[in-house]
Amino acid sequence: MRRLWLIFAQAVTVSVAILFVVNTLRPEWLREGAPGAVVAILEAPPGRDPAGSPAAGSYAGAARRSMPAVVHIFTTKAMLGPRHPLADDPVFRHFFGDPNDRDQRSAGLGSGVIVSAAGYVLTNNHVIEAADEIEVALNDGRKFSATLVGRDPETDLAVLKIKADAELPVLAFAQGETVEVGDVVLAIGNPFGVGQTVTMGIVSALGRSQLGINTFENYIQTDAAINPGNSGGALVDQGGNLVGINTAIYSRTGGSLGIGFAIPVSIARNVLEQIVARGEVVRGWVGVEIQDITPELAESFGLGDTRGALIAGVLRNSPADRGGIRPGDVLVAVDGKTVRDPKEMLDLVAALPPGKRAGFRVRRSGEEVDLEVDVGRRPTPANRPR
Repeated sequence: MRRLWLIFAQAVTVSVAILFVVNTLRPEWLREGAPGAVVAILEAPPGRDPAGSPAAGSYAGAARRSMPAVVHIFTTKAMLGPRHPLADDPVFRHFFGDPNDRDQRSAGLGSGVIVSAAGYVLTNNHVIEAADEIEVALNDGRKFSATLVGRDPETDLAVLKIKADAELPVLAFAQGETVEVGDVVLAIGNPFGVGQTVTMGIVSALGRSQLGINTFENYIQTDAAINPGNSGGALVDQGGNLVGINTAIYSRTGGSLGIGFAIPVSIARNVLEQIVARGEVVRGWVGVEIQDITPELAESFGLGDTRGALIAGVLRNSPADRGGIRPGDVLVAVDGKTVRDPKEMLDLVAALPPGKRAGFRVRRSGEEVDLEVDVGRRPTPANRPR
């Protein structure tokens, strides 16, 4: 009996020792196949396949292609400080110098997009407006002093240029107006100065206008988070191609509420090419004041519908005045293209080259009248007649 007990005790001791060794060196042998096994968790793919391509639902590829070409823009400008009450006291000036010599400077920040290997950078006009110095910082740490090539306040776009010894990353433009409502887009910029940030959303609407932000409005609306500092940054598609320049947000608090606006790439390209070519944007102009046709106005003027743009006023000796357009006319076509509302009329006239003789069709006293107008050059906002 004693012998059997010794054999049993030795067998138990050996089994416990084996169990201890296995649990220490190969614990997965004991846990494999158990409910909630840690083996499955530890061996689960980390979101990418062995080849390193993005997993389904990831936009890392688009972000990786576009982020290097989105830059941070830092601006400074001089400000007049308050005049010291003792500035004219000769005794005070003798001991303390001129207190008004101490310049005060304000700093601003925004974003921009490198759109050419030659160093051209697209951004918003309000980012660099009135700036004395402009600095562009790339995501790789390089910094450059930038010069202003030109700006277009009526679309809130500006073009800068930087000079670099090494190659610059460039963001490709999307082909045409390919973006659609529901498309996934990424907004890239420097919100609140925290550093480069990528947010994701969808295109919520297209052709947003009459927001009172700029003269020419045709915005892409997105719910991708856009905050102060994102202005001038890139809105890109799933392929990492530029579809818009982030410009504004709708907010009552100063933060993102899921309603952001971007300038479409077609407008940005046109402004870029004109500014690079001639330093400014040239648009057509005829010198009229226009307004929407409400149902009440349509009834009072005896119109059958609200299509067209009502001519509320004509500037004296303007192209429209010389061409015979009168207040009360309803403009229904410009150069053979139908005018549905004042916004469309503004866009059609602006697209006409100055000096061209264009056909204007107006509805007057129940009849349609064709007129010839020599298109003028649209004045800059500072020089526009009041």
